[in-house]
Amino acid sequence: MYNEYDGLSFEEQLQLSESQIIRRHRQQMLLRRNAQMLQQELEFEDELLADNPELAQAIHSLNMQEIQAQQQGLFGVMQGDSTPKGQSVWSKFFPGLGRS
Repeated sequence: MYNEYDGLSFEEQLQLSESQIIRRHRQQMLLRRNAQMLQQELEFEDELLADNPELAQAIHSLNMQEIQAQQQGLFGVMQGDSTPKGQSVWSKFFPGLGRS
């Protein structure tokens, strides 16, 4: 059976394996760091919303509007309307989000 190691010396195979292990380790470290940063962000968001009930209500309201807009868009698609329905509710506040 052919594999990527056929034709390589033992030393070459070992070197290739070592580079793959290093690459996998770096990817795992990056994923772990990203998970830690996401956890910190979620904790900060939780504190912010707990301290600002008006902000929490505004975000909830915008999320509900976004859900309704997406449902209406999906209903339109199911009815055969293939034209885009405009921008996301959130993109009005954060223009970089683009179309949804």
